[in-house]
Amino acid sequence: MDKRDYYEVLGVSKGASKDEIKKAYRKLSKKYHPDINKEADANEKFKEVKEAYEVLSDDQKRAHYDQFGHTDPNQGFGGGGDFGGFGGFEDIFSTFFGGGGSRRRDPNAPRQGADLQYTMTLSFEEAAFGKETEIEIPREENCETCNGTGAKPGTKPVTCKHCSGTGQLNVEQNTPFGRIVNRRTCNYCNGTGKEIKHKCSTCGGTGKVKKRRKISVKIPAGIDDGQQLRVSGQGEPGINGGPAGDLYVVFHIRRHDFFERDGEDVYCEMPITFVQAALGDEVEVPTIHGKVKLKVPAGTQTGTKFRLKGKGIPNVRGYGQGDQHVIIRLITPTKLSDKQKQLLQEFAEVSGDTPRGEEEDSFFSKVKKAFKGE
Repeated sequence: MDKRDYYEVLGVSKGASKDEIKKAYRKLSKKYHPDINKEADANEKFKEVKEAYEVLSDDQKRAHYDQFGHTDPNQGFGGGGDFGGFGGFEDIFSTFFGGGGSRRRDPNAPRQGADLQYTMTLSFEEAAFGKETEIEIPREENCETCNGTGAKPGTKPVTCKHCSGTGQLNVEQNTPFGRIVNRRTCNYCNGTGKEIKHKCSTCGGTGKVKKRRKISVKIPAGIDDGQQLRVSGQGEPGINGGPAGDLYVVFHIRRHDFFERDGEDVYCEMPITFVQAALGDEVEVPTIHGKVKLKVPAGTQTGTKFRLKGKGIPNVRGYGQGDQHVIIRLITPTKLSDKQKQLLQEFAEVSGDTPRGEEEDSFFSKVKKAFKGE
């Protein structure tokens, strides 16, 4: 199945800025995160969005993608077409010229182990302030019985007699060009170049065993939903003495009942009464750093926004701290006593039934025109 264009995946133009790409990624990663979206294809879409972001957020990878797309320019003539079965230019060169120019990968050369991914769910506050925690992950580790060789203690693997230790077999084929040789991975040693005559009873000859390993993770303050943390060397063990892979911890942040987050800024709605809005008041506002006093001026309208500087979330790289934005919402009482009704009626009479400032006149005039269809 052909890959979709990365710009199409994120829903941005090819000239999109880094901020636009990041914003699109945040939105889509939340939408398709497997912990939130239970649709059958959500996990695949989440992976597709993550892959697109990893390429387009990196200047070098993006420039390469803009030039070549999903095609790897190093593949040469590889792929489908009439030369089906060839792995690339080196295989074609090997076929017609006897392999003189082909560079074979040494099956016994050290190789890095596979990377692992772990999804961690944090509360709003944990993401804001960070924490140290311990996680347990399942991973393959070198078998302690055979020290990762796969061979029974006291024995050792021998060179594969079928491929002579190269890890590859030459398979002859008849083609319109004549009889040619195609190189394939050796199915007797699975490309390792070695055979195990006496397999280790603990790992069955694989040299690896499944274990659950506890790992300490330090989560930085300010981590956001969809971001990931690399824990170096905590992936699968290396092959033939190569370095271990890395562990990538992907974070999912639970929604808060009162606060909303946008980057490093925090937003909340603060309910106040008509009297507080009309006469002004000093109200107590919750922040993630504790309660603070906010002075509400007389005549404050619903929807008015106040900024509490430095009361937001720390930058994950340590560059300052965001703000908290408080949006005022006027609460209309639903149950009034007779005394309250009487006072409001008196207020309406004193005010001329309806408030009539210049802005209010203009607003109510627009409402009337809307009802009349003017």
